[in-house]
Amino acid sequence: MAIDYEGEKMMGHRMTDIREMQNAIISPSTRFFTETVEVGRISPLSFFEAGASLYRDKRFYWQNADKTLTLVGVGHAYILANSKTDDRFKDISEKWKQLCSILIKEEKDIAPVIFGGFSYDEKNRKESEWSGFPSAYFVIPSFQLKIEDGRTMVSINMITDQKEAAADFERLREERDRLIHVAQVEEFDFSNQNNILSMNERGKAQYLSAVENSTELIRRGKADKVVIARALELSFEDEVSSVNALHAITNEQQESYHFGLQKGKSLFFGATPERLIEISNGKAYSACVAGSIRRGKSAMEDRQLGEELLGDRKNREEHQHVVDMISNVFNSYCSEVHIPKTPRLMKIRDIQHLFTPVEGTLAEEIDIFSFVEALHPTPALGGVPTNVALEIIRQEEGMDRGYYAAPIGWTDAVGNGEFAVAIRSALINENRAYLYAGGGIVADSDAELEYEETWVKFRPVLRALGGKLNG
Repeated sequence: MAIDYEGEKMMGHRMTDIREMQNAIISPSTRFFTETVEVGRISPLSFFEAGASLYRDKRFYWQNADKTLTLVGVGHAYILANSKTDDRFKDISEKWKQLCSILIKEEKDIAPVIFGGFSYDEKNRKESEWSGFPSAYFVIPSFQLKIEDGRTMVSINMITDQKEAAADFERLREERDRLIHVAQVEEFDFSNQNNILSMNERGKAQYLSAVENSTELIRRGKADKVVIARALELSFEDEVSSVNALHAITNEQQESYHFGLQKGKSLFFGATPERLIEISNGKAYSACVAGSIRRGKSAMEDRQLGEELLGDRKNREEHQHVVDMISNVFNSYCSEVHIPKTPRLMKIRDIQHLFTPVEGTLAEEIDIFSFVEALHPTPALGGVPTNVALEIIRQEEGMDRGYYAAPIGWTDAVGNGEFAVAIRSALINENRAYLYAGGGIVADSDAELEYEETWVKFRPVLRALGGKLNG
């Protein structure tokens, strides 16, 4: 791409200044440039690791559940963030639209993306491992890898308010070529195992009490369902490698969405089975995932457990709450909504869920952030009614969920995108990791059984970090 704006060549602006323009008001002179090149095959995790030396704290990773799309971001061209309690979704949406309105690209260049997430409940923030994460945090990468339809594309994104920036863009090209070369020729070892020194069940007594208290409130008619979660803290002999954690979780959980968001010294990563919303070429898609049971030790036992789940009243009611809520949102924001009448089974390595897909044709003026705001939290991660369930969670659960069980994902400059619900996840901070798991509590829930179910949900991430629970 020839960088030219109204006849002026742009040169001389320091790239560090560009990356630090986090919350600056977008001025009339600001411009957004992107350039894409198609390259040969690159391992996405190799590209992620190629950026480790200079951009260790400024990387992200995304792969959708059917492995048709992979995104990797290295470096920060721009950060969109806020600490709002209200209007946080709208704020990010408006800032992104404003940036997209000044995008300068050629037809061959693919649309740039922003990637990030929101906190679960900004009204329930506490001093915790999540203190460095704002209410909303999204990044536009300086270097964007996209693998789709058998093609591997690498883009440069640059946002500047300087009149002269051609020299800076040329330096970005040189850095892009370096990253591609390192990713293609270096031999990376992603197999290092972590030595776990200790495992602490944080707040176990409070969790059991919260389940019992929530069950009693539900029996008294205060709510229909409340999702209660708990945390597991691990300490390691050495610092945990971000790329090794991502490599392990992608191998462990083949059928899931894989994500990693780096902020400072922390990596939030996981493998979630649950899509919140996808928008693709004017169509909207979601997934109702609620109600679960373990996998069997044989194909016959697995089938029997699946049939038990499909016929279980508690799980079917829990699932229907999610279907009803997501259906209402789609009926408000879409036309031609399609929802199967009965759920089917979603089987992943450690657990099987009740699953109902939802599809609709997008109404005009509705973007992905409108859906994210309307859908979060679904009854599968909050409860029914939502506001009552959130108040019970704030009162009983006793922890800051941070970005756990919250929306994480991406959208691009033409309106396509996808967000997942960040469950089966953990926050890594140097030599510590914090794992999260929860379940839906209803009138006949048993605290000990709910506790045992959380161990099933901990297992994928625990195994990816080098731990083990009965295989």
